[in-house]
Amino acid sequence: MGRSLRIALLSYRSKPHSGGQGIYVRALSRELAELGHRVEVFSGQPYPELDDGVPLTRLPSLDLYREPDPFRTPWPSEFRDWVDVAEWATMCTAGFPEPLTFTLRAARHLLPRRGEFDVVHDNQSLGYGLLRLVRAGVPTVATVHHPIAIDRDLELAAAPTLRRRLTLRRWYAFTGMQARVVQQLDGVTTVSANSRRDIAAHMGLAPGRMTVIPVGIDPGHFAPPPKGQAREADSILAITSADVPLKGLVHLLEAVAKLRTERPVRLTVVGTARPGGPAEAALDRLALHDAVRFTGSVPEEELIGLLQTAAVVAIPSLYEGFSLPAVEAMACATPLVTTDAGALPEVVGTKAGLRVRAGDVGELTAALQLVLDSPSLAEQLGRAGRRRVLDRYTWRATAERTADWYAETLDRRTAGRKGDE
Repeated sequence: MGRSLRIALLSYRSKPHSGGQGIYVRALSRELAELGHRVEVFSGQPYPELDDGVPLTRLPSLDLYREPDPFRTPWPSEFRDWVDVAEWATMCTAGFPEPLTFTLRAARHLLPRRGEFDVVHDNQSLGYGLLRLVRAGVPTVATVHHPIAIDRDLELAAAPTLRRRLTLRRWYAFTGMQARVVQQLDGVTTVSANSRRDIAAHMGLAPGRMTVIPVGIDPGHFAPPPKGQAREADSILAITSADVPLKGLVHLLEAVAKLRTERPVRLTVVGTARPGGPAEAALDRLALHDAVRFTGSVPEEELIGLLQTAAVVAIPSLYEGFSLPAVEAMACATPLVTTDAGALPEVVGTKAGLRVRAGDVGELTAALQLVLDSPSLAEQLGRAGRRRVLDRYTWRATAERTADWYAETLDRRTAGRKGDE
């Protein structure tokens, strides 16, 4: 192993059990610590669950989007400083303030402690506060999982009214800030070659300035079902971090409705249907309430149990910058049906799942039916997925490559300063 590093790992929100941010922060910090590095995590709400030996410094926001009262009105006594006022004012004018306000709080906290860390690693907040660290000479790098401008464009395309489109443009205004900030950091990593291309196209960062480091899982934890345990017939599992068009959940619900005309298919969705959102409307339109269960966020052990009992995992996304759920399913030897969107072909390959055109309900229905009808095909896909994960996608490999990237970035900075002398 190379030299031991002192790392500040930043994440503006770190939901523990769904969405990639909390999972990424917990796993990467744990593995870096086990490699001998000192890691301290800095997060706003929701806070992550971290492993023993990894300290968490809470940088509380006003938590304006918390459940069960998102877009809440804070009490006057909750306002502590001008950053809180800016956060509240931005929300009141339909913007999303957290990437900016989190980094302002992080910079305010870290600048007096700059000598305690060799590198600050931001997990895609990309707010202007990071530039305060850069200007102070603090080595600052970031992971960009995929450009959020893609989410914005897909939601705009699905927006039914001009008013909704204007609201979405305001909400996603922070993407312009992110594109400017990412240009000025000391290093950037992303999770797939596809994401690198998309970041170059949507954020203007040269591909040569990005390092691809895939994320992974713990293959001892995410594992095939115990010997003798059968999978549940006609059971489909989907894992979605948000009820938004990007995730293609409505297309999956339409496919399930088609399958239900011939077999008693059941769909479990690890996630939540947003009140009044596209999934809830589709459930009503397709009369699927008795066939679909939304679990909300679940602990990791429960997620593994769901993966080990599902007959097939469906990933109907219109875009994925990586897809940790695909890797988790492959690790559990669960066959996949995915779209050809984003990095999914790169992550899954040609042997671990069936691939359909994104947004094509007919192809999605046929692929799910084929896997459900053919236990031998399902077993073949599952075995290939498990092999692929062991070869490519473990958190230890991610941490080792990330630590090497830190060291290379720091060496490059040192060489650059000597060249300027």
